[in-house]
Amino acid sequence: MATERVHGFCALCWSRCGCISTVEDGRLIAVEPDPEHPTGKALCGKGRAAPELVHHPDRLLHPLKRTRPKGDADPGWERIGWDEALDTIADTLNRLAKESGSETVAFGITTTAGTAMQDGFAWVERLRRAFGSPNAAVAMELCGFSKEMVFPHTFGVPMPVADLAQTDCFILWGHNPSTTWLAHATRIADAKARGAKLVVVDPRSAGLANKADKWLRVRPGSDGALALGLAGVMIEEGWFDREFVTRWTNGPFLVRDDTGQLLTGADLDENGDPAERIAWDAGAGAPLRYDTQSGAYERDDADLALTGSYEIAGARSSIACRPAFDLYAELCRQYPPERVEEIAWVPAAQIRETARLIGSSERVSFYAWAGLEMLANASQTNRAIALLYALTGSFDAEGGNVVPATIPTNDVMAADLMPEDLWNKSLGLAERPLGPETQGWITTDALYEAVLERRPYPVRALVNFGKNILYTHANGARGAKALSELEFMVHADLFMNPTAAYADIVLPVASAWEREGLCTDFLVDQEASAYAQLRPAVVEARGETRSDMWIAFALAERLGLGNLFWNGDMEAAHRHQLAPSGITLEALRANPQGVRATQPVQHRKYAVPVDGRPAGFDTPSRKVEIYAERFLEHGYEPLPDYVEPAIGKNGDTDVSDTFPLVLTCAKSTHFLHSQNRNLPSLRRHEPDPLVEINPETAAAHAIGEGDWVTLTTPHSSLRARARFAAKLHPKVVSATHGWWQGCEALSLSGYPAADNTNFNAAIGNETIDPIGGSTPNNAYRCRLEPAATHAG
Repeated sequence: MATERVHGFCALCWSRCGCISTVEDGRLIAVEPDPEHPTGKALCGKGRAAPELVHHPDRLLHPLKRTRPKGDADPGWERIGWDEALDTIADTLNRLAKESGSETVAFGITTTAGTAMQDGFAWVERLRRAFGSPNAAVAMELCGFSKEMVFPHTFGVPMPVADLAQTDCFILWGHNPSTTWLAHATRIADAKARGAKLVVVDPRSAGLANKADKWLRVRPGSDGALALGLAGVMIEEGWFDREFVTRWTNGPFLVRDDTGQLLTGADLDENGDPAERIAWDAGAGAPLRYDTQSGAYERDDADLALTGSYEIAGARSSIACRPAFDLYAELCRQYPPERVEEIAWVPAAQIRETARLIGSSERVSFYAWAGLEMLANASQTNRAIALLYALTGSFDAEGGNVVPATIPTNDVMAADLMPEDLWNKSLGLAERPLGPETQGWITTDALYEAVLERRPYPVRALVNFGKNILYTHANGARGAKALSELEFMVHADLFMNPTAAYADIVLPVASAWEREGLCTDFLVDQEASAYAQLRPAVVEARGETRSDMWIAFALAERLGLGNLFWNGDMEAAHRHQLAPSGITLEALRANPQGVRATQPVQHRKYAVPVDGRPAGFDTPSRKVEIYAERFLEHGYEPLPDYVEPAIGKNGDTDVSDTFPLVLTCAKSTHFLHSQNRNLPSLRRHEPDPLVEINPETAAAHAIGEGDWVTLTTPHSSLRARARFAAKLHPKVVSATHGWWQGCEALSLSGYPAADNTNFNAAIGNETIDPIGGSTPNNAYRCRLEPAATHAG
């Protein structure tokens, strides 16, 4: 018997855990952690279940085409060859582009955070942009918008990871890495073991919350008020880095009382510079000019005021102003701990204790993710948390959130392949000019409207890579209607699923263990960010399955775009990607366990001189922006006041009489989104959809543990089994999404739409975050009652 142990990394999710795969006679039999790898200290059950995934009897193995109308219960799938599949797709897409423009073809690309799409995402995006589609549903508004695209409005960069090896206090907010990012969880546990303090803000006592020094059981959706309350205590008590706030933020900039606009040089002089900002020099008792181009004040030794009211002699009249920080502090004072306790259900004493812990720690770091993304007030909530973190002065400092030195590579997504006039046609861009649409990443609601209502123009086709839209996005019923009305749809995946069932062509995708995969950034810390690895195919691809990258390159050639895809040479493409790094494919193949690059670590990079001046931050002011200039320019509030999450078409916030419980959701430990429920080693731990309920609440509704219950929402309803959670607030229930698959090996049936177990079918998208388009999956409303036994 031939046995081989192959170094690689698990590509099933964001964590990219280093692993060793064992193969016997060409069959994958085991996957275990690789402790020598930067992310290989542990491996979750989902990664260990890879042999079941790879060799599952229900895998899609050949291209298929529909032979019956979409209304038929049986699509009449017929096996076809790759040439016919690719030619049909290319001919149809080119025809539609010629008839009505390439923007009428949308793409769907599943998340890289919880699927194996990370190997192919960049190449599918390159295909989308080269073809000329400004519309890709990638779930950015649900999964990463706040940390990737809102955080830069404060600090100029996406949210960096924490320097957990050096931090004194770590804040984990709306993120359970024990379930979603194991490499991160192990480092947090290590930091806690060496003495770092841990603050967890989460409605559920899950994962590392059980080890926290402070667990703040926040009401879902009220996190913004909590952040303002914590900041208010820190400011009132002086528990913040005044020097950092004064020198490195735009807190000293004066804001006009009459307009809310930042005071500029043009306000002071008829011919003044509108790009100049004005602060108040308390020592000189006079205004002080700041040049946004050089990032410098007129005088380096000025005594900049953070508080007070000032009358400034303007070009035409006197102008009343206050520093931006003073306005922020005033906003925070509106949220004293007692008021926050009423809003967020966190005791006032705990708020004060946590503020003291954060404010007294020398080196503070934090991370926030999905728990803060799927809210109707997500963007300003995350701004409030970013400003709370700015008070610590720990950004990019040792023990803080440090921008890592990564391996330099070429950006193969190549935004310049698509002309600006097409970028401007991104669906929803007019409504959300700072949203994911700036990258052509649209919401599913915008996609559905373009299909069903033909507004602002029709979308006629969808090319979908692995995205089970109906079970991972809100308003599943509207999604099903939209998919049924598409003229043409392509779906690429490992398994048939409810979304794929609407396709005209289905393409079989190879699993991560049947294809090569290149990673040049393992994300979790500096060591991991300077690590590169070329994961080999561990076993031969089953049937006629192909990688997402191969499919993108093959389609590009047939669409007449082969010259932009190295004429189909994927190895040449990887060489181009690696070129700036100096790392070769030969070196990676000779070192299958990975290659460590030497990347110097520089802290406080914003203070490093460039042309005689500090580099500053990549923001309009070159400062950390307490007062967000781009928000102000686009009509959004420049300070993150708390807005109660709205529900329903009328923006209702008080529906407590009809729907007295807060409904939130959390990812299952055992499954990735809507995947893996057909794998017996995982499904046996969680055979049915669950909703966590406080026992007190269950008793009041005559519900026993394990009983089927119905959750009725303002939009629809949901069925699940009750699981008691004693630490959950009695007014909160928490469900999971993604239930549709059966598991034949355990004699467990699937859940058709009629069985009402689809969490996302119960969530409406009538009210969304105005900046990023996020739907309220994490803070909805419901009522609870016993249900009949599961019909399946």
